[in-house]
Amino acid sequence: MHPHHAVRALAFGAALAALSLLSACASDDSQRADEALASRSAAQSAQSPRPKPEPRSEQTDGLPGMPPVLDPKDVYAADRPGKLSPVVKDFPSRVYVPNTNSNTVTVIDPKTYKVIETIPVGAQPQHVVPSWDLKTLWVNNDRGHSLTPIDPRTGKAGKPVAVHDPYNLYFTPDGKYAVVMASLDRELVFRDAHTMKRVKTVPVSCYGVNHADFSLDGRYFIVSCEFSGELLKVDTAKMKVVGQERLPRSGAMPQDVKVSPDGKRFYVADMQASGMWILDGDKFSKPSFLPTGAGAHGLYVSRDSREMYVSNRGEGTISVFDFTKNRLTKKWRLPDGGSPDMGGVSSDGKVLWLSGRYNSEVYAIDTRSGRQLARIKVGSGPHGLAVYPQPGRYSLGHTGIFR
Repeated sequence: MHPHHAVRALAFGAALAALSLLSACASDDSQRADEALASRSAAQSAQSPRPKPEPRSEQTDGLPGMPPVLDPKDVYAADRPGKLSPVVKDFPSRVYVPNTNSNTVTVIDPKTYKVIETIPVGAQPQHVVPSWDLKTLWVNNDRGHSLTPIDPRTGKAGKPVAVHDPYNLYFTPDGKYAVVMASLDRELVFRDAHTMKRVKTVPVSCYGVNHADFSLDGRYFIVSCEFSGELLKVDTAKMKVVGQERLPRSGAMPQDVKVSPDGKRFYVADMQASGMWILDGDKFSKPSFLPTGAGAHGLYVSRDSREMYVSNRGEGTISVFDFTKNRLTKKWRLPDGGSPDMGGVSSDGKVLWLSGRYNSEVYAIDTRSGRQLARIKVGSGPHGLAVYPQPGRYSLGHTGIFR
């Protein structure tokens, strides 16, 4: 907890003002910011002291119960083109698009680029999240306070499960728990990965928990807090926040989080700073910053683990970052503009799929040339779309983080 509430309030106010400018066309973003502001005063009085980072661990073994790491030099080794798990190999290939303002999920056939179905779901669906065991897609109905299960084998939706404020959803690497990013509740809620029964609630003193990724060994994960410009480090087994740091830029609004293939660095997109932060997750030290483009938002790793695609929502571009060269090598611009947001890479690695948050559309982009292959109309406010199935042994959540 910062010792001066006034400074914290000013920083938070600046972050919210920036959100209003960037999200003028997205009613759900504005609503989340307004609700966060309304709850700020009451929440401040209950804040706990800011946790100090724990000493760097020399533990090399993975989280107990986690599947063995295939390659200690590449956390994405299981994600090679077409390397589908036996669980999903017979699932039809689809793109599932949650339309936040329409309260629906649009289903697209990626072979024809055609919409084949529209599924009604709860209020403000934010992300479509593959379960740890790969058998279910969970639609995060944030303001509907529920998760709608979709069977990816049949494409049919099941009975919603009551879960409060599920803005985003992750799974611990051992498959035991779902971790709900309860953004406005200001909580990380650990639930049974199958029944979604609440196991432990972890209150946080930052604002707007939203995205995360896990370390190579699965023993901790880094969480972004978009409304207060902070990062959390969470011990997976202890289910405890062990570190909290404010990003060194006024009005920072961190979004998507990805770990590097070798597990040594974490990348955090920042849509207000228009780039991404790069930090050592073990040390949880001060990050460096790399500009990418206006409204940097989503981060997606290529099937060969060599590159990462950065969606720049505010300028209609995708930046390509080379892990080995540690720099940007290309920038692709969508013809006729757009608002590329969240998505995923096709099973064969040839197509990057992204939602057009403010344009009621979805983009299919050739990962070899950056050429737009299709622009498909969907519902209003498309957000965290899932390309499914994808390669990998298990899912860590979000729109598809596979290991």
